[in-house]
Amino acid sequence: MRELDAIITEYERLKKSGTGCVLATVVHVEGSSYRRAGARMLIDEFGNITGAISGGCLEGDALRKALLALHQQKNKLITYDTSDEDDAVIGAQLGCNGIIQVLFEPINYDDHLNPCELLKLIITRNEPVAVLIQFNLNKTKVQPGTSLVINKDLEKTGKYPEKDIFKKILEHSETVLKNNNSDFLEYGFGEETSHVFIQNYQPPVKLIIVGAGNDAQILAQQAELLGWDVIVTDGRPTHANKERFTSSCQVIVSKPEKTLENIEIDNRSCFVLMSHNYNYDLAVLKLLLDKNEIPYIGILGPKKKYQRMLDDLSDEGFELKEGFLDKIHAPVGLEIGAETPAEIGLSILAEIQMVLTGKSARSLRDKETPIHEKKNNRFQKVLTYDSKFTRS
Repeated sequence: MRELDAIITEYERLKKSGTGCVLATVVHVEGSSYRRAGARMLIDEFGNITGAISGGCLEGDALRKALLALHQQKNKLITYDTSDEDDAVIGAQLGCNGIIQVLFEPINYDDHLNPCELLKLIITRNEPVAVLIQFNLNKTKVQPGTSLVINKDLEKTGKYPEKDIFKKILEHSETVLKNNNSDFLEYGFGEETSHVFIQNYQPPVKLIIVGAGNDAQILAQQAELLGWDVIVTDGRPTHANKERFTSSCQVIVSKPEKTLENIEIDNRSCFVLMSHNYNYDLAVLKLLLDKNEIPYIGILGPKKKYQRMLDDLSDEGFELKEGFLDKIHAPVGLEIGAETPAEIGLSILAEIQMVLTGKSARSLRDKETPIHEKKNNRFQKVLTYDSKFTRS
């Protein structure tokens, strides 16, 4: 289960029991940190935590801040400066070299547009959206919080920001969804400034495993740990059944030529052909030839198997376009010395992650720049008035 799904499941349970809770969200990071902007956790009034905003080093202090926000029923922005080795704020000498802004929002169950209700909406829709979170680095100012969800058609759900900034936010939200990157805005009136984190939310990766052998079981378990949606399809009911796979995994018994009949394909649907049956894999590959939205197709087996598939497709008159061939990874996986089913699963999932994020899969120690690009964390000044008078 993904972290966000777990948070919303817990939110529903707390709401039903009337237990108070606070949503904590990392809204900005300067420098290094374990989690980036958009990480969330839910804290209930008894101190139970779902999700995480760090590798575990901030959660203790964050719990106390959350309970304070809950007691005061007021949004609060807290700064964690982990660049100070002699840190006296957190008291843990974290040394992560980052300044982390965390927004705490007490949840009002009577508000049908509260932050958790908006998050529930985005996981229900299962589409890319921009999530608008307003805050102010001046902690004495009002912290509006998670307020609006915008999809690629610019349909909006939530509470609208000030009309002065709304048009700019819409423009940047459109860019966020187009470029698949989150954005940070700063706007102000005179010396007063406010900030906006526009989070680029993407639905989970959909992994379709063709083949339900023992190796597919392990791959499905590993993908589930990543929070991916997993579908397993095979023609053998003795292998493709719910008893052999986790409860959240969708299992389909199907002839190869009907594999796609019950699968909704989108631009985050990744296929791995690993039935250990040449004809079955080939039949499914034929179905994928005109599915331009698919970003990744992995084929288990040696290169000569893949070449045989290409030859057979060509002999049957199928046109193999270069763009389509670029999506095929055969043999599937990264070269990491994988031998066991679990190691092979790791190499496959790492390759899919590499493709989806457009990264190189090199060692981070060989990277000369910071792990995360600094330019992606900078606030863009989008609107400034000399005084409030000029707004009218």
